[in-house]
Amino acid sequence: MDQGPLAERIVAEFEGMSAQLQTAARYMLDNPSDVALLSMREQARRAGVQPATMTRLAQYLGFEGYDVVRDSYAAAVRIGYPGFAGKAGAQLRSQKLKGDRAQASEMLDSLAAQFARLARPQMLDRVVAAARRLSAARRIYCLGLRSSHPVVWHIHYVLSLVGEKSVLLDGVAGTGADAIGRATDDDVLLVASVRPYTRQTVEVAEYAAGRGVPVVAITDSEVAPLAQIAAEVILVPTQTPSFLHTMAPAFAVAEILAAVVAGHGGEQALAEIRRTDEHHAALNVHLKPRLGKK
Repeated sequence: MDQGPLAERIVAEFEGMSAQLQTAARYMLDNPSDVALLSMREQARRAGVQPATMTRLAQYLGFEGYDVVRDSYAAAVRIGYPGFAGKAGAQLRSQKLKGDRAQASEMLDSLAAQFARLARPQMLDRVVAAARRLSAARRIYCLGLRSSHPVVWHIHYVLSLVGEKSVLLDGVAGTGADAIGRATDDDVLLVASVRPYTRQTVEVAEYAAGRGVPVVAITDSEVAPLAQIAAEVILVPTQTPSFLHTMAPAFAVAEILAAVVAGHGGEQALAEIRRTDEHHAALNVHLKPRLGKK
């Protein structure tokens, strides 16, 4: 979003504002996407003012509160973003013209190119840096909602096989984010979100970062909300001929991170895996291979 929906009004009223309101207004003018995506407290922090100043600015501009301002900016972002329905229409037209086989082929070609980009040295450096930070943490809190949930769930699952270091922040009974309240700067929040960014994910990450908990983010852009607060960022492509963004590159990163972090566990991790195997065998978790007839 190049310009926010209130830009003209802010400029017109700017001279009559107090110094604090001008600081907040200048932030809104320069960062319209942040107004749509970030919490009011985080915006105030970045602007260098108190949260109450943001509320007073909204009232100065004729609104009841800052939530109304955020909603107007969020609506502008949605207009600029075609959304799932808009992208689905484009896919349907293309698929009808080219056929199902071509649709499948285009998606696979796209994924192949994206995986090749993930193997570039600069991307591998980011993955290694993230894995080292995760390995050094006392606990790893994992958060991913909507399409990003399988990404962090897989990392949590693999790490649960080699110990008790991982904590999944899920949404059961609305208590998903409660556990992050026990995190300290000895821990790490591993979080994944791609556009359109899930508000709760961003707000929990902002909360954790504000408490001094390092954030490791899997996201899709250097200017994504999570990238702005993360200590380590892994960027994954999401473009696809499908109407829904692809999560395959992010899932690949999840598999790599999980394997590398587990590998750092050494003999203790091996002992935990043996215990897990014994536990699964005792519960008859997996089907046993059938013996061939003699």
